[in-house]
Amino acid sequence: MSELLRDLWYFAATSEELKPGRQFRREILGEPVMLARGADGRVFALRDICPHRAVPLSAGKQCRTGERVTIECPYHGWRFSGDGVCRLIPSLVEGQSYEAERIKVRHYPTHEAHGLVLIYVSSDPRFAGEPPPPPDFGLGAFKRPKFAVSTTFAATMDNAVVGLMDPAHVPYVHNQWWWRPPSAGRKLKEKRFAPYERGWVMERHAPASNSLAYRWLFGKDVTTEQVFILPGYKWEVVENGAKRFYALTCLTPENDHSTRIVSATYWSGAPFLDMIKPFMIPAAREFIGQDGRMVDLQNQGLKYAKSMLWIDDIDVQAKWYLALKREWTKSREEGRAFANPIEPATLRWMS
Repeated sequence: MSELLRDLWYFAATSEELKPGRQFRREILGEPVMLARGADGRVFALRDICPHRAVPLSAGKQCRTGERVTIECPYHGWRFSGDGVCRLIPSLVEGQSYEAERIKVRHYPTHEAHGLVLIYVSSDPRFAGEPPPPPDFGLGAFKRPKFAVSTTFAATMDNAVVGLMDPAHVPYVHNQWWWRPPSAGRKLKEKRFAPYERGWVMERHAPASNSLAYRWLFGKDVTTEQVFILPGYKWEVVENGAKRFYALTCLTPENDHSTRIVSATYWSGAPFLDMIKPFMIPAAREFIGQDGRMVDLQNQGLKYAKSMLWIDDIDVQAKWYLALKREWTKSREEGRAFANPIEPATLRWMS
């Protein structure tokens, strides 16, 4: 079973998914979470269970209680504000001294930027303090993704992350004509890595000669950089000065055996990409769908084999990920700052 990390910011939704005055339910780290945007435009997140009769709050409606945006439970009309405090119990009559505001549901801090909504999942269900700063993905002036695609893997968070960072599966799983056709062959890759915040960075380099899409779109003077950080974010920046392409992949565990994957894509200075965007969206869906199908095949084997064989150098990043998880857990238990265990290294593989 994957140990699910807490005291971290997780991807929850794209801004586009959250319409004003609407809410929906999503499972995150084994908990039902109601994500909502009030009519005032502000996003909030609550545990999606009314403490009265356990009905999902997301099945209710938003309304105003005094000056506050509240969510009204569809069963008995109890109303909760975005901080999780009960603001109204309609059945109470004069003389009944029960204080509604003593009742609270779990509130999750949220952060919205660049068209993405993150929530902070504390190890303390009663957490009411100020969360640490959300991760900086280096999105700069990008306001929202050009598009985002998502799917759900029938996989533990660990297996989903390891699959995401695996550098050697591309010519076998993603061998489309426009990305890495079989005719491109396998090439020696030699990349430098360094520690980066709660993860690592594959230092800036020229794309491999068999990465055809990069060269078609950006020409010869193009460089790329890849970053991974806990709990499950990976981004790649491709640029040549005038053009900038940014792909962010976010992994969020729904529970112990299901992981949601979202790929958000940004670019600037590349009008050709705007022209072919209608073709890029289904291509991106197919890309992550290929990984999903491989996960399904892997699950067939994992019914009988409870462990996997990892080798150097292609599986070093998987080992780093588990080392990061161990250090994060240990630092929380000992009440100290996280110390990145990754050392600078050069990895070599064929793909």
